[in-house]
Amino acid sequence: MKNNICRVIACAFLLMASFNLNTSAQTVTTKISGGWIKGIEEGPTLVFKGIPYAKAPVGPLRFMPPQPPSPWKDTLSCQKFGRMAAQGGTELKGSEDCLSLNVYTPTTDRNARLPVLVWVHGGSLTGGSGMGMNGHAFADDDSVVTVTINYRLGVFGFMYLGDVDKAYKTSGNNGLLDLIMALKWIKQNIAAMGGDASRVTVMGESAGAKLTSSLLATPLAKGYYYQQVLESGGVQCIRDSVTAKAIRQRLMNELGVSKPAELLHISAEKLIAAQSKIANGAQGTNYWGPVSDGLVIDGDAYKAVQKVNNNKARFIIGTNKFESKMFMGFDKRLNKPDSTVLYGWFGDNYPYVLTAYQTEAKKTGADSAALKVLTQYMYQMHSYRLANKLAQAGNHVWVYRFDYKSDGTGATHADELAYLWFNPRQNKFNDTEKQLAAQMHHNWVNFIKGQVPGEVSGKTWPHFVAGENNIVVFDAVSAPVQLSSVYNDNASPSACFVLKR
Repeated sequence: MKNNICRVIACAFLLMASFNLNTSAQTVTTKISGGWIKGIEEGPTLVFKGIPYAKAPVGPLRFMPPQPPSPWKDTLSCQKFGRMAAQGGTELKGSEDCLSLNVYTPTTDRNARLPVLVWVHGGSLTGGSGMGMNGHAFADDDSVVTVTINYRLGVFGFMYLGDVDKAYKTSGNNGLLDLIMALKWIKQNIAAMGGDASRVTVMGESAGAKLTSSLLATPLAKGYYYQQVLESGGVQCIRDSVTAKAIRQRLMNELGVSKPAELLHISAEKLIAAQSKIANGAQGTNYWGPVSDGLVIDGDAYKAVQKVNNNKARFIIGTNKFESKMFMGFDKRLNKPDSTVLYGWFGDNYPYVLTAYQTEAKKTGADSAALKVLTQYMYQMHSYRLANKLAQAGNHVWVYRFDYKSDGTGATHADELAYLWFNPRQNKFNDTEKQLAAQMHHNWVNFIKGQVPGEVSGKTWPHFVAGENNIVVFDAVSAPVQLSSVYNDNASPSACFVLKR
C-alpha cells in the first residue's frame, strides 16, 4: 500500500463516471488555434478529450517549461482521453507526454459565452489525472463549460534543478507552469467551445487546491482566471529551495547518483520508483510542490497573497471536519504520533505538531488529540490563514466546512467530492444525501456563474470576514455558523513540510 499511495488516493477520491455511450454517437468538430478538432456527443454534452495544450515535454523539452503546441493539418481526433502524467509506485503508469486537457460543453456557439470551470485534480502532486472527474456533472444541466487538465507530477513537475543549468531555472515549478499554460490555452480557445474567457473559475481539491492557490503567488498567472474554489488545500505546498534540494538529495541517494545533473538522463521508470520509495507511502503527501525559486514565485506566498486585492476577485475556501482520518488509516503510526513519525510527515516542522498534540492529548486523550491536531496542521490552519489574508486584502471570500458522514463520524479528506460533482443520474445516495448534494452543487454553480453562492437551509451564506469566522457547515442539516475561534500556530511556517538542510 505504501508504495502505491498515489494510486490508492486517486482511486479513493477521484470519481470515474461510467456512461453507457452509444457506439454510433454523433461526432462534432470545431476549430481552435492549432487546427480543427473532432469530439463526440455524450448525451446532452459535446466532449473533446485529450486536446494538446502544450508540446510534449520530452527529449530536449524534458524538465523544461511548457511550450505552446504545434499546429496540425488534418482534423485531430479528440474522442479519447490523453495519457495521464507519469506516476506510480514500483511500476510506472502514464507517460511524460501528458499535457492535454478535456472539454465538456453544451455548445460550440462562439456567441454563447458560458462560464468556464477548470478542474485541477488532486493526488499528492504525484498521482491522478484530469479524466478522474466527470465534467458532465456541471456541463449537462448547469450550462457550465467544464475543462479538466493533466499537468506534470512529482519529479517531472516539481524537481528543482535550477542549480544544474540556467535552462532549468524554473523546473521546480513546471507543474504550476503547466496549469498556467492550460489557462493561456483556454483564454485563446474556449470561445470555440461556447465558453467566456473572462469568466474562468479554477477549482481544485487537495493537491489540486494547493496548486490552484499557488496561482496567487505568481504574477505569471495574472489575467487568466477571475475566481477560485479551494477544497482542502492552500499555499502550504509551496517550498523553499533548501527543502526542494533536500528532497532531491533523498531521491539521488535512492538512485545512487552523486550529481543532480545525472537526474536529467535517468529513465522515467527509475525516477518514479525512487520517488515512491522516498515518499514512504502517504507520508510523502507534502514532499513535492511549487518552489519559491525567485522567478516564478519569489518569497513568502502570503506576502504575494496580500497584494491580491481586486474587488472582483472571489474565492470559496473550505476543509472537511476530520481531514486527517484518511491519512491515519494509511499510516497507523499517526494514531499515537511521536517525533519520528511526525518528522517524516512534517520535516523540521514536527516540534510544532508534537507540542500541540501532547498538550491536546492531556485534555481529550491520544486518539482524539491526534485526529484534531493532525487535521489542523495538515489542512485547516492553512486554509483559514489564506482565507484571512484574502479577506483582509478586500477580496470576496466564502468559507465552508464539510462535516457529513452517513455513520455520524465526521467527513474525512475528499468526502465532499461526490456531493459537489453531483449528477442525479449517476449516484446511489439516500434522500438526505441527495438533498445535501443538490444544495452544495447549486451553491457552487451559482458561484461559478458569478453570483453569490446563495442560501443554505434558508439562510444566506455569509461573507467571510477576517477574525469573525463566519462560515457554512454542510451536514445532514446545513447552516451558517460563527466559529468561536480558529486554531493558528503563529510559530509554524507557511509551508506544511520544511527541511532546513
